[in-house]
Amino acid sequence: MSVETLSKSSTSRKLAPQYRVLLHNDTYNSMEFVVHTLLTTVPSLTQPQAVSIMMEAHTNGLALVITCAQEHAEFYCETLKSHGLTSTIEPDE
Repeated sequence: MSVETLSKSSTSRKLAPQYRVLLHNDTYNSMEFVVHTLLTTVPSLTQPQAVSIMMEAHTNGLALVITCAQEHAEFYCETLKSHGLTSTIEPDE
């Protein structure tokens, strides 16, 4: 009796490259407005996370908002810009 082994070909899906959405400090938007805009733009953020991001940008000049797929990153970046905030995206290396 012979046993036949079936080998299952592994199909590994290549993950979409991730992008970082960055918030830059500015001198004209209030801290409350920045927090509110972050919360309405990125629904997955909590109030404490939004405050932390705003404070990091305020203190260091730049803060990471979220890392996500390029399409989402572009959307978040453009939405933040449309509310008067300075935002950029970059590939997550």
